[in-house]
Amino acid sequence: MAVPKREEVVSFDRLENTRNIGISAHIDSGKTTLTERILYYTGRIHKMEEVKGKSGIGATMDYMDLEREKGITIQSAATFCRWGDCSINIIDTPGHVDFTIEVERALRVLDGAIMVLCGVAGVQSQSITVDRQMKRYGVPRLAFVNKLDRQGANPFRVAAQLKEKLGLNPVMLQIPIGAEDEFKGVIDLVNMDATYFDGENGENIRVEKIPADMLAKAEECRTKMIEGLADADDEVAHLYIDGKEIKNDLIRAAIRRQTLALKITPVFCGSAYRNKAVQKLLDGVNAYLPSPKDRTNKAFDLNKNEAEVILEADPSKPFVGLAFKLEDGRYGQLTYLRIYQGTLAKGDFIMNVKDERRVKVGRIVRMHANEMIDIEAARGGDIAALFGIDCHSGDTFCSEDVRFSMTSMFVPAPVVSLAIKPKDKTMGNNFSKALNRFTKEDPTFHVHIDEESNETIMSGMGELHLEIYSERLKREYNVETTSGAPQVAYRESITKSTPFDYTHKKQTGGQGQYAKVVGTLEPHSDPSVDYEFVDEIVGGRIPREFIPACDKGFKEQLKKGLLIGFPVVNIRVRLQDGAFHVVDSSEMAFRICAQTAIREFYHKANPIILEPIMKVEVETPDEFQGTILGGLNKRRGMIVGTNATGNISVITAEVPLAEMFGYSNDIRSGTQGKATFTMEFSRYAPVPKQKQEELIKKYQEERAKAQK
Repeated sequence: MAVPKREEVVSFDRLENTRNIGISAHIDSGKTTLTERILYYTGRIHKMEEVKGKSGIGATMDYMDLEREKGITIQSAATFCRWGDCSINIIDTPGHVDFTIEVERALRVLDGAIMVLCGVAGVQSQSITVDRQMKRYGVPRLAFVNKLDRQGANPFRVAAQLKEKLGLNPVMLQIPIGAEDEFKGVIDLVNMDATYFDGENGENIRVEKIPADMLAKAEECRTKMIEGLADADDEVAHLYIDGKEIKNDLIRAAIRRQTLALKITPVFCGSAYRNKAVQKLLDGVNAYLPSPKDRTNKAFDLNKNEAEVILEADPSKPFVGLAFKLEDGRYGQLTYLRIYQGTLAKGDFIMNVKDERRVKVGRIVRMHANEMIDIEAARGGDIAALFGIDCHSGDTFCSEDVRFSMTSMFVPAPVVSLAIKPKDKTMGNNFSKALNRFTKEDPTFHVHIDEESNETIMSGMGELHLEIYSERLKREYNVETTSGAPQVAYRESITKSTPFDYTHKKQTGGQGQYAKVVGTLEPHSDPSVDYEFVDEIVGGRIPREFIPACDKGFKEQLKKGLLIGFPVVNIRVRLQDGAFHVVDSSEMAFRICAQTAIREFYHKANPIILEPIMKVEVETPDEFQGTILGGLNKRRGMIVGTNATGNISVITAEVPLAEMFGYSNDIRSGTQGKATFTMEFSRYAPVPKQKQEELIKKYQEERAKAQK
């Protein structure tokens, strides 16, 4: 949890000189190492530590004990620094797909990003996910090709992959001087000079003429840079076609203009671990990434029928901010807030638009990893954190004179579940408190009680995700737990359009119950839609006041399918006819009627079970390629492609999640620990017929056992 620090007097920079950026990439591409170097060169820290260094201290931004032990980033962490004229707010995000929500919520509130790519592996599976997230929120980015000191590193190949695999328009602004263990510095293709990074920590920057043996290559790459820029920018294109001189200032202005317009992706290169070229990347952040004034942020005015409002980072306008991340600990809830408009000061009263609760701002802090620095105020364009504000991730806060609401972030559905309980029943209170806190902090972590078994089920994005929360229960709440085998989040659906006609009658003395519903159950044409209700009632066959009760009844019954008890998706229910009784019909009667109609006719619609299919990417030395391919085939995997880089093979496959449990142990033992893999959810697909029968039989046995 955050550690309180000194108070800081706020002196606002000009808004044009503020940068809010995220650092995102595939796991083990060097994001946290890069952030550590940025903090060192900007004077925020005075000694660099490594993610898995011998000192055991770990990188500044990996402040959780679990992060330092496992050598991975689990939670996004915020910090701030200065470089040149600019004040930079940074969020370092995890690379592992199980913690993708941390990347999602960071990119939702940031103005720009650095996409880090391994100079050897290039564009990897999580790079594709990060790119999709950046595009979802329209975030301009710089690409940083890292690890150029590694054997097989090739920034030109990585730039080509940005175009081929991500559909970006990469424009290389630098090329390396030397390769692999001979990597010495970079050539700046805009300034046409060579930069070297001397000293023990690369802190001494030396700028010289381009080496004679690299001048021809540099001129060729500069021409390609201008051509790439001309493809996107009309001003550069006209000058280039006319054969006129294109001055450096004009090139820089065009790079910035087209980066903000998402038409190009400037490519930088270096080696964070070897302390080379990070300062030049920081120059690029200042020069080419947007300030808060350069981004258009929208809200909806709830007082004007949700009319769209453009927010301005103007300190004098009404305050608007979005809570994008929560942490809880011994000092209470810490709410991370992106301020889009107005000024927030200690003692102000603000309103949570969601529940219209008025709250007083008691304490405002800026975060440096887990250190808190008290400040008096924050304004539009800033990222700050508040104490003592009870809210949820995604809540909008406003001044009391407006009611604006902002769109929240995209939250993927969990795919893995686990039954969990405390070993010691006396720890039940702590157990509940911890799970409540975790669900509030992490929208992808779900907890519910199974109605039949009465077990507590936690659901998340993967085995590692749930393992981390089990470990946090033990460390932070002293709750030892036992858990069952991981369970897959199956779904059910139907494959055949089926008419239904059901009448509900009940007479037990006094007012009875009567309702009749007639319609059709059918598969939905759009696989992304879980449920759609279509009201086709005409002539008052069912009174209008009972139609919502029918919709509610259908929806409630479809929450739990009749094959294996998982939600039914991709279904459309058409309500076409029915009947009612003047005295005996009621909302309850129609709700029960709709529920029973689903139960009676569901099996006639040829229901099937759907399972989550994961996109799996394995990186392995060539010698183990056969072992990996054989192992994936045994797990019902479909090989999508293989790629070779040097002596490393990258195998991409689609594998059912149910077959992936325990894969990390198998791959480790089968490749002497030399192969690594990542996986992320791809889609739902029908399970094979034999597997469906097995699942149904198992479900029926468990139900019979629970009912005894």
